[in-house]
Amino acid sequence: MRNLIFLLPLIFLLGCDEVATGPVEVRWDRDTCERCRMVLSDRLHSAQVRGGPVGQKSRVYKFDDIGGAILWLQDKKWKDHKNTEIWVNDHRNGNWINARQSWFLQGQITPMEFGLGAQDSKTENAMTFNEAVEYIIQREKRFNQPGADLKGQMHEHHHHH
Repeated sequence: MRNLIFLLPLIFLLGCDEVATGPVEVRWDRDTCERCRMVLSDRLHSAQVRGGPVGQKSRVYKFDDIGGAILWLQDKKWKDHKNTEIWVNDHRNGNWINARQSWFLQGQITPMEFGLGAQDSKTENAMTFNEAVEYIIQREKRFNQPGADLKGQMHEHHHHH
């Protein structure tokens, strides 16, 4: 009988071996952003992060803006784990592409006003993933510092439903 008890966890572990990968279907205008709780409705600028605490089954976290996904990931212990995936829309056609291999363009209209659009090919003025991460972090710092000039920026972070 005791042997059986040892076997069960083993069978369970074997069953969970295949790691899920890739983006999932988004239920537009219904799924909500992990960071700001707004619904995902921009089919060209949203993001998904697949991963989770090491040792737990990977799951998908959805974001209404690429910038939100990047910021949310920053303090996660598993953000650089090999199984952690970041998927973003190609701003030209909505296809899901791997963020780490994408190029980012500024000046787009995005839900949380980070203004970045991703694409799978390099064009003039496009930033690498690492440059985009840096840009997003700096931008967030600017908007959140006390005493920052908020006139004219108030609409940036306060979305009206």
